[in-house]
Amino acid sequence: MNTNASFKSVFPGIAICLGIFTFSVLKGAEDGTEKPNVILIYADDLGPGMLGSYGQELIKTPHIDQLAAEGIKFNNYYGGVFCAPARWTLLTGMHDGRLGGWKQSNAGLPILRDRGDITEVEYQRRLAELKANAHPIPPHEVFLAQIAQQAGYSTAQFGKLDRGFLTWAERVERMGWDYHEGYYDHQRAHGFYPPYLWRNGERFELEGNYDPLCGKMSEFGNEPVGSGGETYSQNVFIEGILNYIRDHQEKPFFLYHSTQLPHGPVAIPELHPDFADLPNLSLAEKKYASMVKMLDDHVGLIMAELKQLGLDKKTVVLFTSDNGHELYYGPKPSYHAQTLPDGEKANLTDRKWRTSEAGDVFDGAGGRAGLKRSGYQGGMQCPMIVRWPGKIAAGTATDLLSAHYDFLATLGDLVGVMPPDGKDSISYLPTLLGKPQKAVHDYVIVNNQFNRMASSALITKEGWKLIEVDREKDLFQLYNIQEDNEERHELSKRYPEKVSLLKPLLLSQLDSSRPDL
Repeated sequence: MNTNASFKSVFPGIAICLGIFTFSVLKGAEDGTEKPNVILIYADDLGPGMLGSYGQELIKTPHIDQLAAEGIKFNNYYGGVFCAPARWTLLTGMHDGRLGGWKQSNAGLPILRDRGDITEVEYQRRLAELKANAHPIPPHEVFLAQIAQQAGYSTAQFGKLDRGFLTWAERVERMGWDYHEGYYDHQRAHGFYPPYLWRNGERFELEGNYDPLCGKMSEFGNEPVGSGGETYSQNVFIEGILNYIRDHQEKPFFLYHSTQLPHGPVAIPELHPDFADLPNLSLAEKKYASMVKMLDDHVGLIMAELKQLGLDKKTVVLFTSDNGHELYYGPKPSYHAQTLPDGEKANLTDRKWRTSEAGDVFDGAGGRAGLKRSGYQGGMQCPMIVRWPGKIAAGTATDLLSAHYDFLATLGDLVGVMPPDGKDSISYLPTLLGKPQKAVHDYVIVNNQFNRMASSALITKEGWKLIEVDREKDLFQLYNIQEDNEERHELSKRYPEKVSLLKPLLLSQLDSSRPDL
């Protein structure tokens, strides 16, 4: 049915644009059942290799692993290569090669004010200028949370708000969040002891925290455990999340927890007992492992609350990460040369990190090449686990080619709202329910404007992956990730016809227009 009147009540200021698009509200989820609650837990810089269900052995993650044991695990799932575009693609349902995917406001302005580098007057002037000029949102643009709103859901976001960079309450609300709590600034979110956070546009102070940099540590993690302040931000968020679930148990809700964990610099109130006395770990490694354990423990608290309230079978829980692994607890590993299938050295400057071969005690990338900010699998392939008791078969796995931007259409299927035309998003709900996945991607795009070395990539449903290493030099790499997910064998010389076929497709999608607008 047409829902213009309903949409006007939610967004009265943009009724003028209703002729451009409409929502279609369906009777229910795809299988006709009662609409479920939806909780998306979105880790920060967590490589697949950090979870037991994806091969981690040193750090035990029983609660996240239980999600996989009782649900489905994705083995061919892609995020971004960097935090802001990864969040943008999730929230818009568009791949981040589209125009705007890599645009972001400059973070750090509140820090300048808080430490006295600029006056309050100057801060307000610069903030007003930013609001007037920074990446404006078209009136008719539809974001992830608005899909749930249109189905009558309450929506809430906790943690790194918006796409992680400098934002403000009206912008967060415009993106569809009825309730929000967290950081308005990306640089402040690099510390876990902020003097204040924001809740629905109201600032609230955190006891015992006084550092304008929010207790940001060094990248080497040598500071004493618990230094930085008294109130750890992630403890604030988990308390808020549990309270929100209790307060909204009577009607459907969509809750998005964009956590800081385990993004560095490493900081933790106390070492987890599993690691405190291990002689083979450095202090920084113990801290990082404790951050991963806290993330897992918080997943456990959320699941326990759902069961306590009788919401367990009524709630779809998804767990993923924004991008690939990053090292915050030791020196970067050395580069490793790759070889062609016949043993010949590849004549390419690929700059691959391999944590499995270069001293990362956790092997957070799980043997994959590259880290965060890299166009290799270690920079962009993410864990994805979905649990829905009675609907998703326990202990299953899928190799379906999918990405963050597919969640918008999947959420639409779950709550019974059809997204606007033009989104890059394809619902994977049929796969979750064990049904035939009729709509699939021919390819997914992961953009990378962070550096020129090993940047943007196209991955096909047949498993071919083309990486734009250096566009100016017409330098591209080709891999078959179905046979070689660690990207050890570069195949462009062996299959030049594949490069010729895929290169124009990739280039056509970078800086491409927004068909949904």
